[in-house]
Amino acid sequence: MKNVIFAGVGGQGVILASKILMEAAMAAGYDVKESEVHGMAQRGGSVDCHVRYGEKVYSPLIEKGTADFVVCLELLETMRKLEYLKGDGMIIVNREKIDPAPVAAGLEKYPADIEDWLKANVKKHLVLDTKAALKEAGSARALNIVMLGALSNYLEFTEEQWAAAIRALVKEKFVDMNLKAFALGKALKA
Repeated sequence: MKNVIFAGVGGQGVILASKILMEAAMAAGYDVKESEVHGMAQRGGSVDCHVRYGEKVYSPLIEKGTADFVVCLELLETMRKLEYLKGDGMIIVNREKIDPAPVAAGLEKYPADIEDWLKANVKKHLVLDTKAALKEAGSARALNIVMLGALSNYLEFTEEQWAAAIRALVKEKFVDMNLKAFALGKALKA
């Protein structure tokens, strides 16, 4: 059984990334379940998706302390989802910061030490600077696919399964850009 959480803010494509993972897992013959939590997605609030796959999956929800991977498209979301990560699990984080409403309103400050805290407290973590990859992909909207590409280095699916999943779920006019974004994410290193 593998448990993967995608987390970000509204508009980052968290749900599409989870659906592509589900499609790849089903193509590989796994039973797959998914759960989405939208929160205040339309207003830039937290969005997360739980994806579970294995021989037989009975529940779509990942319990705290059991996620094999937590993929965060925004830095602060890392701290919100960290309690789901199991002891030997891995967190993959985009370095980008998006101010939540209290920070944007000047009521709170964005935590300045998240990366340092991760280095000191999370054994398996990968903090990625995705700016160059997104520029090369041709769109900042491809962040979800870049992050999915980075995750793919740790999962058992073939390039063909990933490509077929992207083709099945992305609008045709954006397929080539997303395939490129996936490859760029796969090539990213900390």
